Amino acid sequence: MKLTKNFKLSEFECKGTCKDCKNNCSMPLDVYENVIKLVGQLQFLRDYTGRAITINSAYRSPEHNAKVGGSLTSQHLLGKAADITIQGLKPIEVFALIEDLIDLGLMLQGGLGLYGTFVHYDIRKTKARWNA
Repeated sequence: MKLTKNFKLSEFECKGTCKDCKNNCSMPLDVYENVIKLVGQLQFLRDYTGRAITINSAYRSPEHNAKVGGSLTSQHLLGKAADITIQGLKPIEVFALIEDLIDLGLMLQGGLGLYGTFVHYDIRKTKARWNA
């Protein structure tokens, strides 16, 4: 199911194979509503850059989040976070671009984490920054 012109719901669903989830973990309605807000931000970023965005991880069930070593308070559990790469850009460039767009008021304030191969972006409403 398409959420925007460039993103499908399947990209944001849990990638886990939890024992309770035969075909991936079901996304609760409140999580789905958060994912819709997050997708809107990522579609803006996609349109702004004109480059493809790959979603490495978005919603995570509690079991899958624990398996991957995620925080107990991870925004992924709420459907408010995505770990992304942007075609042709290094993670440090993606991080700086999103930071600039937030500062300009063009993207929602939230968490921004820099990792070796991807950037974490979330829409928690408060500023959080880290370099892993």
